[in-house]
Amino acid sequence: MTAKLSLGFAAGALGGLATALTIWLFGLLGITTALGVSIAPSIGPSFLYGPIIWGGIWGWIFLTPLAAGLPLFVRGLLLSLGPSLVQCFVVFPFKLDAGVLGLAVGTLTPLFVLVFNAVWGLVTAATLRAQGGSALPGNRF
Repeated sequence: MTAKLSLGFAAGALGGLATALTIWLFGLLGITTALGVSIAPSIGPSFLYGPIIWGGIWGWIFLTPLAAGLPLFVRGLLLSLGPSLVQCFVVFPFKLDAGVLGLAVGTLTPLFVLVFNAVWGLVTAATLRAQGGSALPGNRF
């Protein structure tokens, strides 16, 4: 069981790192700003810590039977809705004072949240698949 928990966390943490780098790259290239969303973080430990740790914690959701039986990448996209909902309805309004859905940051913020968390889901799924996916219940490739 410990091996499964470790694999889920590690895969999710790698997905969190990919998400953080994607957010940073979108900011660096001016994609978010060009579309009216004020998300352009500078890269560093304080920015990377949250996505990596929370990505790892969310990685454990792959170990549950939620969406079991679906192809792994579809499952990754579906499970990425969990962190998206938390970001839009908990983190933005209560931690960042950016309003529900983060609309104070920009009208398209919810779309970016879905895209960035989809990166997490896909990278986490790819990592689990590369490890054989044996930790996953009802797994289909």
